[in-house]
Amino acid sequence: MLLHTSTQPSNNTLKSNISSFFIHLTQFSKSTNHTFYSLIRIADLMEDESVTESMQAEAEQPHDALFLVLAYLPVLELLNMTQTCVSLRDAVNKDVLPWLNIIIERPLSSRLSDEILMKITSKADGKLRSLIIRNCVKITDYGLQRVVEENPYINKLHLPGCTSLTPEGIIIAVKTLSQQPNSLKSLQINGIYNLNKQHLQTLSSCLRTDPAQKKPHPILYHHYRINPSSTCMEKDRIIDVDVCVKCDEVQMVFDCSRGICRQKRDRGSAGCRGCNFCITRCEECGGCVVAEEQEDTACADVLCSDCWIHLPKCNHCNKPYCKRHANQLFSSSGCIGFVCEACHVIAIGDSIWGDNAVE
Repeated sequence: MLLHTSTQPSNNTLKSNISSFFIHLTQFSKSTNHTFYSLIRIADLMEDESVTESMQAEAEQPHDALFLVLAYLPVLELLNMTQTCVSLRDAVNKDVLPWLNIIIERPLSSRLSDEILMKITSKADGKLRSLIIRNCVKITDYGLQRVVEENPYINKLHLPGCTSLTPEGIIIAVKTLSQQPNSLKSLQINGIYNLNKQHLQTLSSCLRTDPAQKKPHPILYHHYRINPSSTCMEKDRIIDVDVCVKCDEVQMVFDCSRGICRQKRDRGSAGCRGCNFCITRCEECGGCVVAEEQEDTACADVLCSDCWIHLPKCNHCNKPYCKRHANQLFSSSGCIGFVCEACHVIAIGDSIWGDNAVE
């Protein structure tokens, strides 16, 4: 990076600089008349000096805090920085630190191709440590293999929902990375099509996972839905997916949060441990739900009786939203509470029908 100091900044100084960053980022973006480019456009312009030099003539000198936070910016903002001025472009392009851990999620994931991924990862100069690309449906086995060959020290490879990848392509990539010492420590492949037990066994063999190792930390359904990238899964498990004991398919396998089910699990019983297709679970608490306990909701998600009771209900149909879909409710005019989307649509229809009848 262009800004270097002889001593490590204190926490208070860093916090102050980061706070100033947001203020100056807004001011600096306005001064350059900067607009956000698409990911493809930015990747093509990263090395085009004429673009940023023309902007430099009109731009004021960026605030020092901008340089300090470059390593913490998401990929889109990091790429956008290369289009603001020469100094920031050079800081981003010439320093590998901001590119050691690459995370690409929605909305960028739908536009990421093999060519763009290779351009972005090349900025790490072969020192890439984490490659986390979620739901990047255009990434193929060829693009992934090219990236791992150029960056053999990747220790975190997360590819959930990258549906153009095949199990065979992932195995080849993992074998390539496993040739290095202190190699891959975390692999997430949930959502890859056609994964089977043989693929999982091959991957486990490549990653040298010990079947007799300490029982991994349980994955609870409601925690995973809120934060699929939670680091708790990486503490004691290398691969996120497992074989469901109910259907014998490779899926995300969840443990139950109910106390009685945890006791069964501690005694070695499989109990209600299984994938989401085999075990119905409460959206709020993650516990298993039998048909007799399943309650109706306004959002069509599953709730157990205990969670259903504690959630606010629609004024008309007495159905609650789970917390994940609480933003779908409508305020009820003239009274407290809310109206669910379905009841709101019915009320609008009745109002229109009544107006037409009067006319």
